[in-house]
Amino acid sequence: MFTLLVIIIVLAFVFDYINGFHDAANSIATIVSTKVLTPFQAVLWAAVFNFAAFFISKYLIGEFKIGNTIAKSVNENFITLEVIFAGLLAAITWNLITWWFGIPSSSSHTLLGGFMGAALAHAGGFSENGIDVVNYAKVIPTFLFIFFAPLLGMIIAFIITILIVHLCKRANPYKAESWFKKLQLVSSAAFSLGHGGNDAQKVMGIIGAAIIYYESTLGVQMSFNEFVVHYSWVPFCSFLAIGLGTMSGGWKIVKTMGTRITKVTPLEGVSAETAGAITLFLTEKLGIPVSTTHTITGSIIGVGATKRLSAVRWGVTVNLLWAWILTIPVSALMAALFYYIVKLFI
Repeated sequence: MFTLLVIIIVLAFVFDYINGFHDAANSIATIVSTKVLTPFQAVLWAAVFNFAAFFISKYLIGEFKIGNTIAKSVNENFITLEVIFAGLLAAITWNLITWWFGIPSSSSHTLLGGFMGAALAHAGGFSENGIDVVNYAKVIPTFLFIFFAPLLGMIIAFIITILIVHLCKRANPYKAESWFKKLQLVSSAAFSLGHGGNDAQKVMGIIGAAIIYYESTLGVQMSFNEFVVHYSWVPFCSFLAIGLGTMSGGWKIVKTMGTRITKVTPLEGVSAETAGAITLFLTEKLGIPVSTTHTITGSIIGVGATKRLSAVRWGVTVNLLWAWILTIPVSALMAALFYYIVKLFI
């Protein structure tokens, strides 16, 4: 059992690394498309702030609420190492498939879908002996924010863009663009902090669920907060892994996010990234795991809509929406299949 736990922890960090390069586009797409930074400079900038989010979550916010939500998304009666292992395999597989095709899907939702799908396969249904497999109090807000997070990002970006345009209407266009290029460094850093704080905690939650289960087999009962204290290297390594992943980049998705949804200027980049960062900080405070991909996509759409609705390439957006909707059920089905395969050997 200990060997399987070690494999799960290693796989979780692999997923975290993949999440980094899969979602690197979220925080650097606009800053690359507006030529504020070169691709290499941009991924380095984003990676530093991905990792820096660890210190904000630990010392400023003082807790890891999103990790706790993920760890408790499945009722503890139905969590086993095999369940977590199968869920991780499904999440990694779906992330690599969507990365290969350049689809900016949600790493957080594929992780959640995989975890739930494997648990449902383990229980043989949605409940057992009157106990729900899925912890709906934790999961329902996450489902709702599949739609609310991009909508919130879109509304905030729309408002910020209108305000900036109104305030700067008398400004010299050349000087204004120069200022907004500098401000993009700040807004992309803020979004990278939100990305790191949100997404690294999801892996923490999975590792936490595995370690808490393993400790329970040894007769040790441990809460998530106790896990964070006793295994302090897990949060640190989770944020480090996502930062290293971001440094690897994700150029196919950069192209989709930076140019295919709508053309983005430095002003609009600042608006989109600021709106995305505000949304991510808010949801982290509430302990709701959201998709950084969905959030920045909604923000970019909100920016594009200020010009005219036709400025947004809705065909691309509809395709993205389908990917978002399908992520959780497809991941859940894949995880269930992986669970049955794993049980043949373990």
